[in-house]
Amino acid sequence: MNGELIAFFVLALITVSGAVLMINLKKVVHIIVALSFTFLSIAGLYVLLSAEFIAFVQVLIYSGAVSIVMLFGIMLTKHDDKSTVTVGFKRGLLSFAGVAAFFIIVFIGINDLSFGQQATSLHEFNTRQVGIEIFSKYVIPFETVGVILLVALIGAIVLAKNEDEDEKEAKGNE
Repeated sequence: MNGELIAFFVLALITVSGAVLMINLKKVVHIIVALSFTFLSIAGLYVLLSAEFIAFVQVLIYSGAVSIVMLFGIMLTKHDDKSTVTVGFKRGLLSFAGVAAFFIIVFIGINDLSFGQQATSLHEFNTRQVGIEIFSKYVIPFETVGVILLVALIGAIVLAKNEDEDEKEAKGNE
């Protein structure tokens, strides 16, 4: 066993554990923390695949932005988090058994898999290659995504402004 294989198994264990915890936990903040661990470990798997750009985007967008937006959404909304629900031992054991069975099936399926001759130069300068592709071949879709995000941001501001006006109007009528 080499270090890359050990790192893969550790990151895979963290990924699967975070996913199982997301399913089994009841407090929303704990679920988001488990989700963040899952996102970070997936970024580690991307690094093992020599996809540093995708790993950076994974950390920046998913682990950072999405998790923070979820936390802010929870903090800014009204919810009753006083109820305590205990996760049963049977449910956790059943989840672990399902994950173990899936791991065994996948391991048996890919154990003797052979892909033949592997390309050795694909991972060299991959961030530069992604940048060249985005800004030459895919510049129109890239700009379109920017415009769609701008429209979504303006729509969110308009919706938030309308809700504030509705609340003021409702208070004024009372």
